[in-house]
Amino acid sequence: MAGEVSMIGSVILALFLAGYLGQQYLPPPKPKVIGLDLGTTFCSVGVFHPGSGEVEVIADEEGRRSIPSAVSFTRTAVLAGHAAVDLADSKPHNTVYDAKRFIGKIFDPEVLEQESARYPFKVTNNNGSAEFVITTNRTFTVSPEYIGSRLLLEMRKMAERQLDVSIRRAVISVPAEFDERQRNYTVRAANLAGLEILRVINEPTAAAMAYGLHKVDVFNVLVVDLGGGTLDVSLLNKQGGMFLTRAMAGNNKLGGQDFSQRLLQYTAERVRQEFGVAPTLKEDVHRLRLAVEAAKLNLTLQPSATVRAPLRLRDGPGAPSPVLFQAVITRGLFEELNADLFQKILAPIETVLAEGRLEKADVDEIVLVGGSTRIPRIRTLISEYFGKEPNTSVDPDLAVVTGVAIQAGIMGGSWPLQVSAIEIPNRHLRKTNFS
Repeated sequence: MAGEVSMIGSVILALFLAGYLGQQYLPPPKPKVIGLDLGTTFCSVGVFHPGSGEVEVIADEEGRRSIPSAVSFTRTAVLAGHAAVDLADSKPHNTVYDAKRFIGKIFDPEVLEQESARYPFKVTNNNGSAEFVITTNRTFTVSPEYIGSRLLLEMRKMAERQLDVSIRRAVISVPAEFDERQRNYTVRAANLAGLEILRVINEPTAAAMAYGLHKVDVFNVLVVDLGGGTLDVSLLNKQGGMFLTRAMAGNNKLGGQDFSQRLLQYTAERVRQEFGVAPTLKEDVHRLRLAVEAAKLNLTLQPSATVRAPLRLRDGPGAPSPVLFQAVITRGLFEELNADLFQKILAPIETVLAEGRLEKADVDEIVLVGGSTRIPRIRTLISEYFGKEPNTSVDPDLAVVTGVAIQAGIMGGSWPLQVSAIEIPNRHLRKTNFS
């Protein structure tokens, strides 16, 4: 009997030793489940590496770790991401963006008409569902899930190129307020891209996982997600490894694009004052918009930035030579131009606290998601409101994709001893919108 016990002990020791040596000297298995963040403005793809325990947000060939959520159609090709944005000014009617706003939704005809008026491309009504009209050598329509599939296919190719393996399975994130139909149509978009979706995870839950909150002793988590075009605020309650969304509010017409637009309007008026004519040529507006966007990004780190753009101002015979417009923009001016918009961020925060029946002091962690939360004034507003600093330990642009990649690692078996963070569905929960 003692010999048998000794033999079993030796076998167990040998197995542990083999596992240790394999971990030290053999290459770790490559991940085969990717995490996808199909955002309204930008998309990202990430993987969890079982050997190192690190999350990698995969970059394209130019080193960019996100792609614009835009798809452009030509006579010979369908282009996604940065290639689509490059054609947006020359082919505005055939370049579709913001498709996530339409996916899986049923619209009243009047509402859809109002929504479509915001875009240079044509949106048509197909029994309540939105479709986009494309005209190349022929006229046809495409669905929002088809647009999503082209973006997901682009990210799948990025992952396959980086990992040198075929990818067929994924975890994908969606806004917490998405209903069953919207989630199903998001999954359909992934299926069109040749992907099997193992789990759909809410974006606030993914962000909380990116910050490691599924592994620490916190209960009430407030997620402020401010991207390029939308603001979403979610109040999560965590019990063990489970997340419950207690309240949601937001503004689907407030984001970084609106802050840039205020700065664009200001600089256009400066151009008119300096040169006697406002920039109206398509190329001029495009150059000025790019310069304004670059200045906005610089103002998150510097007290001032210069908007610099060559402008033609007039076209045709007898037009004057191009001019160089330059203007120094201070952070104080930028904050003054957007003061009322920044203040709107607090309204949904107050709403989710009221609906969740919590006081400010009851919030254990404030998590920031989305590139616009880098703006110093916005961080100051939030910290002043709560009387404490928000958690900024994760890149806000990549928080959601990082969390989705962690969940993908769990679903792929990379963490066999970890308990997966799960979400308790609340079918009666509705999002309060301030738009």
